[in-house]
Amino acid sequence: MAVTVSLVALFGLVLFFLLRSKSLGYGSAFTAAAFGFFLASTGASGPINELTAAVIDAIQSL
Repeated sequence: MAVTVSLVALFGLVLFFLLRSKSLGYGSAFTAAAFGFFLASTGASGPINELTAAVIDAIQSL
Protein backbone atom coordinates (compact mmCIF):
# COMPACT_ATOMS: atom_id res chain seq x y z
CA MET A 1 0.00 0.00 0.00
CA ALA A 2 2.74 2.46 0.93
CA VAL A 3 4.63 1.72 -2.28
CA THR A 4 1.49 2.18 -4.36
CA VAL A 5 0.71 5.53 -2.76
CA SER A 6 4.31 6.62 -3.31
CA LEU A 7 4.14 5.67 -6.98
CA VAL A 8 0.85 7.51 -7.37
CA ALA A 9 2.42 10.61 -5.85
CA LEU A 10 5.53 10.26 -8.01
CA PHE A 11 3.62 9.78 -11.27
CA GLY A 12 1.20 12.55 -10.33
CA LEU A 13 4.05 15.01 -9.84
CA VAL A 14 5.76 13.96 -13.05
CA LEU A 15 2.51 14.28 -14.99
CA PHE A 16 1.84 17.69 -13.44
CA PHE A 17 5.24 19.02 -14.49
CA LEU A 18 4.98 17.50 -17.97
CA LEU A 19 1.62 19.15 -18.49
CA ARG A 20 2.86 22.44 -17.06
CA SER A 21 5.91 22.54 -19.33
CA LYS A 22 3.76 21.62 -22.36
CA SER A 23 6.08 18.79 -23.30
CA LEU A 24 3.41 16.27 -24.18
CA GLY A 25 4.69 13.26 -26.07
CA TYR A 26 5.14 9.53 -25.69
CA GLY A 27 6.77 9.94 -22.29
CA SER A 28 3.86 11.89 -20.87
CA ALA A 29 1.38 9.39 -22.29
CA PHE A 30 3.24 6.57 -20.53
CA THR A 31 3.37 8.60 -17.33
CA ALA A 32 -0.36 9.30 -17.47
CA ALA A 33 -1.13 5.62 -18.08
CA ALA A 34 1.12 4.53 -15.22
CA PHE A 35 -0.43 7.16 -12.94
CA GLY A 36 -3.90 5.86 -13.75
CA PHE A 37 -2.82 2.26 -13.26
CA PHE A 38 -1.38 2.90 -9.81
CA LEU A 39 -4.23 5.23 -8.83
CA ALA A 40 -6.71 2.47 -9.61
CA SER A 41 -5.12 0.25 -6.96
CA THR A 42 -5.52 2.79 -4.15
CA GLY A 43 -8.53 3.61 -2.02
CA ALA A 44 -9.30 6.57 -4.27
CA SER A 45 -10.58 4.34 -7.06
CA GLY A 46 -14.05 3.92 -5.53
CA PRO A 47 -14.88 7.64 -5.20
CA ILE A 48 -13.35 8.37 -8.62
CA ASN A 49 -15.53 5.69 -10.23
CA GLU A 50 -18.63 7.00 -8.44
CA LEU A 51 -17.88 10.59 -9.49
CA THR A 52 -17.31 9.54 -13.09
CA ALA A 53 -20.58 7.58 -13.14
CA ALA A 54 -22.47 10.55 -11.64
CA VAL A 55 -21.04 12.96 -14.24
CA ILE A 56 -21.93 10.60 -17.09
CA ASP A 57 -25.47 10.17 -15.74
CA ALA A 58 -25.85 13.94 -15.42
CA ILE A 59 -24.68 14.49 -19.00
CA GLN A 60 -26.99 11.79 -20.37
CA SER A 61 -30.01 13.27 -18.58
CA LEU A 62 -29.59 16.65 -20.32
